Order: sequence, then C-alpha cells, then structure tokens
Amino acid sequence: MRTLYLFLLVILGNVPQHALVAQSRKTSVDPTVRFDRYVQQAVRDWQVPGLTVTVVKDGRVLFKKGYGVREAGKTEPVNTETLFAMASTTKAMTAACLGMLVDEGKLRWDDPVINYLPDFQLYDPAVTRELRVRDLLIHNTGVGNADYLWTAMQIPSDEILHRMRFVKPVYSFRSGFIYQNIMYLAAGKVVEKVSGMPWETFIHKRIFEPLNMRRTQALVRQVTDANRARPHIQINDTIRLVDSRTEEELVDAIGPAGSAWTCPDDIAAWMQCMLDSGRYEGKTLLKPTTWAELLKPQTLVTDSQFYPTQQLTKPVWKTYGLGWFQHDYRGHRINLHTGSLTGMIAIHAQLPDHKLAVYVQGNLDHTELRHAIMYRAFDEFALGVSHDWSTEFRQLYGGIRQRAKAAERKADSTRVRNTNPSLPLTAYMGSYNSPLYGNATVTIKDSKLHVSINNVMTGTLAHWHFDTFRLAYDQFWNGHDPVSFVLNSQGRVARLNWNGAELEKQPDVSGKGLAGGK
Repeated sequence: MRTLYLFLLVILGNVPQHALVAQSRKTSVDPTVRFDRYVQQAVRDWQVPGLTVTVVKDGRVLFKKGYGVREAGKTEPVNTETLFAMASTTKAMTAACLGMLVDEGKLRWDDPVINYLPDFQLYDPAVTRELRVRDLLIHNTGVGNADYLWTAMQIPSDEILHRMRFVKPVYSFRSGFIYQNIMYLAAGKVVEKVSGMPWETFIHKRIFEPLNMRRTQALVRQVTDANRARPHIQINDTIRLVDSRTEEELVDAIGPAGSAWTCPDDIAAWMQCMLDSGRYEGKTLLKPTTWAELLKPQTLVTDSQFYPTQQLTKPVWKTYGLGWFQHDYRGHRINLHTGSLTGMIAIHAQLPDHKLAVYVQGNLDHTELRHAIMYRAFDEFALGVSHDWSTEFRQLYGGIRQRAKAAERKADSTRVRNTNPSLPLTAYMGSYNSPLYGNATVTIKDSKLHVSINNVMTGTLAHWHFDTFRLAYDQFWNGHDPVSFVLNSQGRVARLNWNGAELEKQPDVSGKGLAGGK
C-alpha cells in the first residue's frame, strides 16, 4: 500500500520520482544483507574482538560469515575456517553419541548407570542405585555445581568422577534442576564403556567424519591450527587477552561436557543434521525416534537456572531435553544451548517449525550478543519481525553488571576495619587438604601470604579483617575470593575456608609452621 500511495503521488506530481525509487530499494533489500549489517553494528556495540555466525534453513546454508579478529590488537581476521570453542554446545553431540548406542541396542536411556560404571558413586547410595543414563543428561541429580573439580585442579577424568562421592546434594534427586557439567563426563564414560573406544574417538568417527567436519576437534589439545580464536575478557571496560593454557586445557578432563572446537564451514553440517531428523546428505546418524527423544522436553527449568534474557522475551514455559534447553518464542518452540568457557562463547539454536537454525561463536567472555543474534535471525529469516534485541540486551546485562557491582560494594561495607590477624603470618603457612577440594599451600613472599590451590590457581592473600583474607588471583580473570582461617580450641590454625571449600591443615612434620610458630 505504501508503494502504491507513493506511485499515485508521483502521477499527481506531488512527490519526486526518486522517493518511489528509494522506497522500492528499501523494500527489496536482501534479508541476508540486512542481517549482516545488523550483526556488524552489534559486534561494534558489544566490542567483541571476533565472531562467527552460521544460519541454515530448509536444508541449505543461508548465511555464513566471520567478523573481527582472532586476537585483539592483531590483524589476523576471523573467517569461516577459524576455530572457536563449542564449549557446552558439545553436550548435544554427547547426547547424540549415546543415542547412536541406543539405536544399536547396546544400551537404553533408562538403564542404571552402575550397569556400565560400577565404580561411579554419588554421596547418597540410594541415588547411586537409582541413577539412570537419562539422568546424566538432564541436570536433575540433586548435585549442585561441582566445576571446581576441573577448573581448580588438574586431575584425570576418572579421579573427577571418583570425587563425586564426596559432593553433598543440594536438593532431592529429580526434584529440581541445577546445571551440572560432571554428569556429562560420566555420560562420555558410558559411551566409552559400551563402544569400547574413548568418547573423543567415538565422536570423531560417528559424527565428525560422516558430516565431513574436517577441521573440528574433540579436545582442546588437538587444536594446533594457527587459524583459531583467542579468548578475551572485559575488565573495567578494557578487553584483555586470557592465557589460553588455563581453562581451555583443563576442560579436556570433562571433554563430553564441552571441549570440542569447530568453525562455520564444519558446524553447518551438524546444524542441518539436527534439523533433519538426524540425517545429512543421504546419511542417517540417528533413528527418527531417537532424534525426537533428544529434543523432547525431559524436565522443567526454573527461572533461576534460565537465561536473564527471559526478563524481556517472557517465555511461558522453559524445559530441558537431552542436551538442549527449550522455551517458547513468539508462539514457536525454540531448542537451544549456550556454551561458555573463560573468554569464549557459543550458542546453537533451532526454530524447528521453520527448519531454521543459527550458530554463533565469539571470543569475548559471556558476551550475550549471542542471544541477540539468535533472536534476530529467527525474526529476520522466519517470523517477519524487526526487533533490536542487541540494544535491549545490552541495557539488560548492563543493569545486571551494575547491580552486581552494587552488591559487591555492599559486601565490602561489612568489613571491620582496624583489625589484625589473630596470629603471626607464619602461623598460617602450611599445607591444607580435602578429599574433595584437593590441596592448598600457603607461603610467605615479600612479607605477604601467598596461596597455591592445586598448583592451578595462585594469588596473594591481603588481610581483610580478623582471620579473613582476600585472595587476588594471579589469573586476573578469576577476580578475587575470600579466604578465612579457622582456629581450634588451642588457638592453632585448623582449617582454611576458600570460597565455600573447607580444607584441613596438615601436621608439619618438621615441627615448624605451627600456629604461633617461630
């Protein structure tokens, strides 16, 4: 109607011809061009060093592009071959690996886990007995976050699973939802036990090879290509490079939960396969019924465990499948999963009834531009809506950051000033141990206490008040945490409490370093 209106005005001589031409050009802009412009601006607004976006629809690649640079301050550009961390978007692949074994009749979703991992124990023996393969994938086991088992220590995956028996539950079995990475490691171990090959070998042979994902790697240590992104984090409005040898290497210990790396040229095949009932170019990775089971809602997700974007998108329902979150958006179902490692982000999302999927990867810590691009892609390529999610999410997350800073200032205000430690600094020196949390060693350097936690996380302990110190990590991206020392009835240091973890002080066989020691 607008075009017809302008055309009539031209005939009547009341509007210049060029106005009609401009209107025609506006209405005929290619959606991919409009989407590309939107992403370019959003990347600038969010100050992301590098990003990739892949969109597939109706069995073909609709959009595939890299933006920015692999590392801030350098010139190597991101392209469609640049490798980024998949992080927790790997989980959907691990679930699919189990699905393949279900298809082969080698296991069932509701088999007891101890049938395959007889040594795997949780804190509650009853839960150990009742735990099913399906439970490993849907975050309902009663176990809270236990990521310290891989982020704060460098131990083999079997040892990580062994220590799960010491982790106390925080809610009743199958009565809630708390996101849990370690259970996906157990799922990978089930794959290994049933198939006879390690998870990283199985996923390569059964997913990467059939889908011709030639550049994709299952483990970080396998990523040796120079064309890879480097992780960054924003500290006080400054984008800083993160030492990629830290969490990236540690995540291999829980590989099935999030260690894979990929690029747009590869991930498009996985996206198409997951949209087309587990099929790709004449190959069938999963039976249709098994593929449907992966995407079927399995458990409810609470508000506290869902993304803050819900404050603006206002979903009516939120669920979790086998490696996929789900919620409603503009009357349609979305399947999605994010991935986050220090300095790296990803998101994989589907709009199934439009045969549309989008995958975003970036190299800036927890930049929620990923959500904005996801919803924009759905709006642009399927729903016919023009909505500026990027601006709205920047305001949303900006407010969240401001509230977090205010909460930190409030916590700091509780500090009791002009206090001193109960004992000389030498009394706090020594080794501390926990069967669950590992080891911490406290020493003195330059007249200050220093701590090394499992030889992975280190830093300086500055006195805060009484026997509480503030740990400033040498790994700056970890920020700071409280460390408190607890004295026994004899006035000696008995325990160290680090960010909620309690470690017992070990006897000093040399006779030195005791509380009040000289």
